[in-house]
Amino acid sequence: MPVPFRVPKLYPILDTNSLSQRNCSALIAAEAFLDAGVRIMQYRHKDEWTQTQFDEAKRISGLCEKAGVLFVLNDRADYARLLRVALHVGQDDLPPVAARIVIGDEVMGFSTHNQLQLTRAGEEPVEYLSLGPIFGTKSKVQADPPLGVDALGKLRALTVKPLVAIGGITFENALDVLASGADSVAVIAALLPEECNRKNLRRRAEEWLQWLA
Repeated sequence: MPVPFRVPKLYPILDTNSLSQRNCSALIAAEAFLDAGVRIMQYRHKDEWTQTQFDEAKRISGLCEKAGVLFVLNDRADYARLLRVALHVGQDDLPPVAARIVIGDEVMGFSTHNQLQLTRAGEEPVEYLSLGPIFGTKSKVQADPPLGVDALGKLRALTVKPLVAIGGITFENALDVLASGADSVAVIAALLPEECNRKNLRRRAEEWLQWLA
């Protein structure tokens, strides 16, 4: 019998847009987070991919593989196949059934934003689901309306799959999100210190890991 997939409590997302706004390298952030001890990491690039993004994702995936950390690529099943890494798809991406054909038996996650999507997602060939935004967020253009922790608590009962909460999650509200039923919190901006250097990034990730432990 296969071991059920368990998603770590802290799910860092290397969002290239958020990182560029802080003049922060995704590679440096990845190295710092790995040094801190994270167990999963996603690379998210919402603009057009070039060789630069592919090479960057490849380098980070190599670091994750060496550290025994699950590396997840956002949206792009084709690149996930080439890099032999996990994949996370959204509602407007390649459907999970089709993406599964592309990536084989790699781990895959699927984004949901409301009750209907979450209910339907229970039948998809994915290892985990994400739900959000839980709170208001600036990291995604045209985000869905925030759900809040009360709705999260009610919707959690609709799936037995591991559930990652995403959207506006901070140090101040993360424990409430976990207490409402999420297995993990995906964090983007709240992992980026004002001065984005390797030392500060590592310290911030360490603080998150200790806080959620």
